[in-house]
Amino acid sequence: MSRTALYTDLSGYYDLMCADINYQAQSQSLQRLHHIFGNQGTRHLDLACGTGPHVRHFLDAGFDSSGLDINQPMLDLAGKRCPEARFTLQNMCDFEVEAPLDLITCFLYSLHYCDGIANLKACIAQVHRALGSGGVFAFNAVDRLKIDNSSSVSHSASQDDALFWFRSGWHYGGEGERQSLRLHIERHHQGDIAFWQDEHPMVAVTFAELEALLAPLFEVHIFEHDYDKILPWDQASGNAIFVCVKR
Repeated sequence: MSRTALYTDLSGYYDLMCADINYQAQSQSLQRLHHIFGNQGTRHLDLACGTGPHVRHFLDAGFDSSGLDINQPMLDLAGKRCPEARFTLQNMCDFEVEAPLDLITCFLYSLHYCDGIANLKACIAQVHRALGSGGVFAFNAVDRLKIDNSSSVSHSASQDDALFWFRSGWHYGGEGERQSLRLHIERHHQGDIAFWQDEHPMVAVTFAELEALLAPLFEVHIFEHDYDKILPWDQASGNAIFVCVKR
């Protein structure tokens, strides 16, 4: 089963997969960073928005928020969560906007879905074109050289009469521009157990490589992956928040 088909099939379970994520804290953190580094505008676009939980928090904070994703079932759910927002079926490596934006976000490491350096460059260039003067591009990323292939995160959640177990982890083969996100799901229902396993191909970069791609177009600030505090990146951790101001 292809990645797109599986993603479509799992659209109804997406919010369960992300049940342990503090969307409000993430959204408020990037709103604070935009207030510090941005142009104070409220025109916002969320790349790879999924079912729209971040968009919901930006709307509630007074932003004119919109989202895009490559998966229509996800966008259908986003439209129900945020009926006042605009959602479009687009690829973040090649998207169009109607007017210049003030803030573009990309949460949950989704920038890595640009499969390959060429697509990542295209995404960065398109973001730069879509932003207005002083606009901000904010996202989180993982450094390929800091990935621990044996590490994973897991949680459980219930839906109707079923119990779900979710486990995910990064994997990097040690060379090249490809890493993967490995996903394992179990669904327990009335004594039956169903399994899903998938491996999402993603672009692999170091933070130095990523900063070099961004620097010609943006003033780049890198922070610790902490949504409660604003701390400069310690030059050692493998997860970080990037705040990039359009030049």
